[in-house]
Amino acid sequence: MNREQISRIAHTEHPIKSPLDDDSVHRLLQRGLPRGDERVLDLGCGGGEWLLRALATRPHLHAEGVDVSADALAQAAAAALDRGVQDRLVLHHQKAEDFVSAEPFDVVLSFGATHAFGGLLPTLAAARKHLAPGGRVLVGEGFWDRPPSPEAVEMLGNFTDLATTVDRVVADGWTPVDGHVSTRRELDDYEWACWGSLAAWALDHPADLDSAHALETATTRRSEWLRGYRDTWGFVSLVLRPTPGRA
Repeated sequence: MNREQISRIAHTEHPIKSPLDDDSVHRLLQRGLPRGDERVLDLGCGGGEWLLRALATRPHLHAEGVDVSADALAQAAAAALDRGVQDRLVLHHQKAEDFVSAEPFDVVLSFGATHAFGGLLPTLAAARKHLAPGGRVLVGEGFWDRPPSPEAVEMLGNFTDLATTVDRVVADGWTPVDGHVSTRRELDDYEWACWGSLAAWALDHPADLDSAHALETATTRRSEWLRGYRDTWGFVSLVLRPTPGRA
């Protein structure tokens, strides 16, 4: 079982691939899409859940998603058809960092994909290239809520604390106009959902050749979370606008 298959199963009960509950996603979309007729781009859209939710509640919205996973894009296309929004969604099968569009976008999203660009600031630089004047960026990023262990850093990456993360974004020419720090419940619900879904799949498919591997992965990841980073890692979602004169 490859990484993509593991991720798909793990997110069965939590299609937003970030530690955010439905209310938080709804509020972020409200703040990021104030008019309801924006052109929206998701860099690293995966199964397109952010775009699908935005399209379902805003009949004048048009969206495009970019991802390297053909399977995830097929899933997004099928979901768009089921929800009747397929005519307003365009999907691109390519690396997000290589995507080029003839027209700019009012809103650029990137959640769970900053690693593809090499970090938060490179992700924002990529988003800026696609942003129309007066546009907004919605981005999610991890941070260390307290000093992490070397093992936690090795697992998740070399994040900074929340204040430093926001300071770096501001210094890079962005102004936060809203944000959300994931609660303990959101963080815990996300981890329980992911590794619980993967473990449940393994238990429900004992004859599958990948069952043992899936169960072992779920057990390992759950232990890494509980023992390695549960008490130190956090997640922040930001709604950003370019700071005048700092582009």
